[in-house]
Amino acid sequence: MTVGEMTVTLEDVAYMLGLRIDGEPVIGVTYTACDSVCVKYLGKSPDSKYTSGGMVKLSWLKESFSECPEDASIEDVERHTRAYLLYLVGSTIFSTTTGNKVPVMYLPLFENFDEAGKYAWGAAALSFLYRALGNASLRSQSTISGCLTLLQCWSYYHLTVGRPNLQHNPTHDCFPFVLKWKGKHIGPTSNRDVIFYRKALDSLKPSDVTWCPYVGTVNPISQTVIPESILNQLILGRSKTMLICFDKAERHLPDRCLRQFGMHQTIPEEVQRWERKTRGVDGGVDLSGKMESELNEWANRRFHIVEAEEDLDEGEYMNWYLRITRRLVGRPIPISSEFQRMTATLRDIAHAADIVSTQGMDDQQIQFVTKIRYLAHEGLRDHVGSSTVAVDNSVNEVEKRSRGKERVRRRGATKRRRKDDPDEYYPPSMHAQSRLYSSVIITDEAQLYHVPSEVDHEHLCIPSNEVNGSEYQPGIEEVDEDQISHGSEENPCEPLATVGVIEQSSLGSSEGVAHQNDFTVTA
Repeated sequence: MTVGEMTVTLEDVAYMLGLRIDGEPVIGVTYTACDSVCVKYLGKSPDSKYTSGGMVKLSWLKESFSECPEDASIEDVERHTRAYLLYLVGSTIFSTTTGNKVPVMYLPLFENFDEAGKYAWGAAALSFLYRALGNASLRSQSTISGCLTLLQCWSYYHLTVGRPNLQHNPTHDCFPFVLKWKGKHIGPTSNRDVIFYRKALDSLKPSDVTWCPYVGTVNPISQTVIPESILNQLILGRSKTMLICFDKAERHLPDRCLRQFGMHQTIPEEVQRWERKTRGVDGGVDLSGKMESELNEWANRRFHIVEAEEDLDEGEYMNWYLRITRRLVGRPIPISSEFQRMTATLRDIAHAADIVSTQGMDDQQIQFVTKIRYLAHEGLRDHVGSSTVAVDNSVNEVEKRSRGKERVRRRGATKRRRKDDPDEYYPPSMHAQSRLYSSVIITDEAQLYHVPSEVDHEHLCIPSNEVNGSEYQPGIEEVDEDQISHGSEENPCEPLATVGVIEQSSLGSSEGVAHQNDFTVTA
């Protein structure tokens, strides 16, 4: 972003979710099947339709354990409690991309409820979210996982972009602080798509950022509502350490967002590289043995607290930041321009393939040129929804194979036009022209430059052996005779070497994208 680096920190997790950010790391044994672990900790196993590898559907937990009998034994109460806790973490802090499953590997952590409260669930939730955000930034990823409530409320606290107006007076007399945003919100939301938010983020000014939302005089927070156990852990919000959630180990780097702690931002140190681990395919693997270095870094978390440096000029940091980062969230080049450039390139390739001479080529070379021509025209059809028809003077083997398909396309392709319909009636003198027009798609109020009136339809060919005739429909419905330019009067029957009818209302050219809304015939 233009204002510098920002991120969700352990301090934000403690304030907004009220979860422990200090304690034992959330790590243990992985599972590739659900039966044995569910029987051990829940007293029953789900049917196969409710499982997927080492994951169980949340719906099975809800159906099987939503109500605990009043006369249930202590063991049954504990089983229902474990099922509820597994459902809770699977639907909130460890939500998957599908949103309806949860790994059963968390169940052993709930075996002893006293011990379960000693885990750093907040640190694990942030590690899970960091990994999810990294995955979501990939081109191949279309979904996101993790605690999105944390991410959304963090944005509400720190940024004006997308921040809703509350219908009630916000109070800080309740904890955790995500409850501030509970209830109905008001404010304009129409026409606010991803493009709107990208532009808003790219236009952020320093005044649009609340670096320290939990302190100050504008929205003072009463420290009395914060549990003492959370207050004692807040120092770890500035710990440069490793966050762990089973195989998901991610670095916590508060030195890159010091302004969120009321400090001056300096140029941070380079991020030390580490190898991201995976659970693997073998069940019953204890990840503690595979992540010794990450666990050691977490164990030393209190020895790596970032401290403030006084009287620093942040101009040096901003110069460094703007030099090494991508400032804008949105596209530097509008997608329409990228689309136009791509289609222009395709058009150039198609044009070059249409005009290349096949004289002297062997069959393999001709087939290669024909394939290039076909792929280029197919790409144009995919991008702009129009057909490109090439007319070749030389009748080679490709044309011969295409004639039969062309006749099939022409057969019944043109509706019988009623003479009393002025918009669709063509006089007899235009019969020859209409035979050519029925083979191409023409839209808008485009101009057409036509070859001589006597053109044998059998010279028309589509450069492909496999063409679906349904893609070629008659397109001339409104043609002004004044917009038709005929061939030379001296030799009206001389055929052109190559005719390419290309719709340019959407294409453009690398040599002149500005020429739009016309049709050209290239020779």
